[in-house]
Amino acid sequence: MRVWLARYLEWLRVRNYSARAAVNTSSSVGVFLRWCDERNVTRPEEVTKPILERYQRFLFHYRKESGQPLSFRTQGVRLVPVRGFFRWLTRQNVILSNPASDLELPRREKRLPKHVLSIAEVERVLALPPVHEPLGLRDRAILEVLYATGLRRGELVALRLDDIDADRMTVMVRQGKGKKDRVVPLGERALAWVTKYLDDARPLLSSVESDGALFLTTLGAPLSLAWITERVRRYVEASKVGKKGACHLFRHSMATLMLEGGADIRFVQEMLGHSKLETTQIYTQVSIHKLREVHAATHPGARLRPREERLAEATPATADAEDEARAVATAELLSSLAAEAAEEADAATV
Repeated sequence: MRVWLARYLEWLRVRNYSARAAVNTSSSVGVFLRWCDERNVTRPEEVTKPILERYQRFLFHYRKESGQPLSFRTQGVRLVPVRGFFRWLTRQNVILSNPASDLELPRREKRLPKHVLSIAEVERVLALPPVHEPLGLRDRAILEVLYATGLRRGELVALRLDDIDADRMTVMVRQGKGKKDRVVPLGERALAWVTKYLDDARPLLSSVESDGALFLTTLGAPLSLAWITERVRRYVEASKVGKKGACHLFRHSMATLMLEGGADIRFVQEMLGHSKLETTQIYTQVSIHKLREVHAATHPGARLRPREERLAEATPATADAEDEARAVATAELLSSLAAEAAEEADAATV
């Protein structure tokens, strides 16, 4: 089966699936193949539906080092690539029938983010980096960008110098989740810190390994996912706000605070890079001009001016029916964020 997995991964690359999709497929199917090896199941035709159901039960009973089970979303994320692998094997006539065709995935839970920072708590975290030092200035710029934009950690690590548009006060997210580009408002304050970092700190960190990356390590290399997670987590812990999290904590907080400030759900959805919400209609593309206006009016850290002024510019309250629909859509969006964070946390545990 490992030979066929290698061919399947090549098939995905040829058809322009994202590198992330290939990595996730390799990881998830690889876990399944190791499980099969332990049970002397080595050929595709030896896999039956009962075997797949046994593997599904294995994921359900699996416990991480912390003793916690995998979330149902993560269990599903592990099973979907396996199901896709066997569907491909069937289409390639490697096996006569697909044993995974009737495999039922676990129903997804709808959880809200466990921790969300208030405005005061965000400011406590932002105030921690020693901005009189190059590394502290870099860290402050990173935290400001996370707070202003709600970028995923992988999207922040991938930022390059030419992704920052100072004139339009935006940041370009290239090939985000689903290989989709999007433009996100940066806000005056975050842009000011990024500019200061570019002027005073990045030249001191830059090296031949920088390759145009926006944020750099002490060695001048681009940041890694593990590094950015640990760095942000340390600042959150040092702030003693009593809440846990790292990059996704800022993503949750940005979305929640903008919604509380009166932002329309579709604008927050656009900023987060969510293509759709299951309980709402599929919205049309929002212009960056309008998105920037909403960001400035509703994001508490967008500008250095009273919050009351921003609230006055926000969308006025709607009728009860619309309020109820907005509440449902908001819950869906926050649930999606919580599931995103849980999936990311579980990714390396199996």
